[in-house]
This record gives sequence, C-alpha cells and structure tokens, in this order.
Amino acid sequence: MRRHGTWFGAVAAFVLVGFADLILAQNAAPNPGVTRTVVTQGDLSVPGHEAVIVHVEIPPGVASGWHTHPGEEVTYITDGGISLMIAGQAPRKVGAGEGFIVPAGAVHNAKNEGAVPAKLVVVYVVEKGKPLRTEARPPAM
Repeated sequence: MRRHGTWFGAVAAFVLVGFADLILAQNAAPNPGVTRTVVTQGDLSVPGHEAVIVHVEIPPGVASGWHTHPGEEVTYITDGGISLMIAGQAPRKVGAGEGFIVPAGAVHNAKNEGAVPAKLVVVYVVEKGKPLRTEARPPAM
C-alpha cells in the first residue's frame, strides 16, 4: 500500500509541475521590455468574435518577437516607429501617424530600431476564447 501511495504522489507532483510550467509559460512576457496594457475588450456583433484594444510600448532596440493572432490586428503608431516584418513580405518602416493591418494568422514581428520608445494603439478583432497571441518560429527569409 505504501508503495502505491508513493508512486501516486510522484505522478501527481509531476502533473502539477507540468501544469504550473504551462501556466507560467502562457503568462510570461515573450519579450522583456515590451509592455502591453489592455485598454478594453468586448463582444462584437459578429458571433464568436471580440475586439481587444491594447496600448503597446516597445523600447529602442527591442522586438515584439515572432507571433500570430487568431484574427486581424489593426495598429496605429502614436510615437516613434518600428520595422514591421510579416512573413512573405519585405520589411517596412512604419512611423508615428501611420498605421498597418496584419492579416489573421500571419507570422509577424515588430522591432524598434529608433532612439525613442515606439507607442502603438492596437485593435485586435479576434475569435473569442482563443489566446490573443501565440509565439511563432521566425520564417525562413
């Protein structure tokens, strides 16, 4: 009986540690220095979709990291600028007063190559209940 209890305890501990690692990985900042603040979010008239408005700040020399979204990203840059990289497209510079749209599921990254923080207002129109951001491998360029 004692042997069974020890085995069960070891398996339970392994499972709990695995879940803790998964939760921490999902909540960990994918790129230190980038701040994301949810301004508001709510349901849309399109069933199963929501809009999420986020203020993003990317310090000089920092990249957002390659990732995807389960819907469209509509971004307006209020300060600074970024180099926008979308898989399959040439990188492009986007500065204050400009905007861009990233299609649903597109692997992309943004890097602040300037000297001042880049500040963005991002509106995500996404499938409700899915992670807003999913890490992705850098595409072969």
